[in-house]
Amino acid sequence: MKVTAIIPARYGSTRFPGKPLALINGFPMVQHVYQRVAKADMVDRVIVATDDVRIVAAVESFGGDVMLTRADHPTGTDRLAEVAEKIDTELIVNVQGDEPLINPQMVDQAVAPLMKNRQIQMGTLASQIDQIDDFRNPNVVKVVKDQSGLALYFSRAPIPCPRDLNSGQLAEALPQLGLLRHIGLYVYRREFLLEYPSWPKTPLENLENLEQLRALERGVKLYVAETEFSCHGVDTPADLERVSNLMSAEKNN
Repeated sequence: MKVTAIIPARYGSTRFPGKPLALINGFPMVQHVYQRVAKADMVDRVIVATDDVRIVAAVESFGGDVMLTRADHPTGTDRLAEVAEKIDTELIVNVQGDEPLINPQMVDQAVAPLMKNRQIQMGTLASQIDQIDDFRNPNVVKVVKDQSGLALYFSRAPIPCPRDLNSGQLAEALPQLGLLRHIGLYVYRREFLLEYPSWPKTPLENLENLEQLRALERGVKLYVAETEFSCHGVDTPADLERVSNLMSAEKNN
């Protein structure tokens, strides 16, 4: 089963214009992401999907595979679908272009369930929540799943709700509760991805502002694989120094 990882890389970020080309330890962020994803055992091909010729030039300069896409895509998923139409592959991995510290094993962990079970149309990742502030933070998306690993719901709210625990008890019990933080890495079957962006937005998607709820509301089997690895996304210029320090520490270990 052929697997292609696609990295959407838009130049015009509202909070951080030109983010994919921001230098981290002398190399553009998109290069760090590309080279790490390429190390995943289950990935056959990595493509950067971008709307800007400057990103095309940067990817070509380090020997990467890149496709120039339309600039009017409303979401990264739409950009992925445009690329998916042009390539021969069975599974497509959507890797965020602002995760320069992504561990290649995370990609394999997300892909493996779809390799084993053809009934699963979409996959993603989650990790354990170990901080009470993260559990309550609406910017940290939570996910609950059924006993077979399929997503039941994603929310910005603290779910599931430990009804009988006060704040102190919750903080103490947190490591044993198995509460999950969603990680925005997705795997799609190609046929599903080509259809998915054309679906109209759904009520819960609009309410929570979470695109993956569109799939759940239509009954899609979305598998949530757990990972022990953390994400360190870059949203602002201030994040660059933090990621650079983490990258240096990683090399020294």
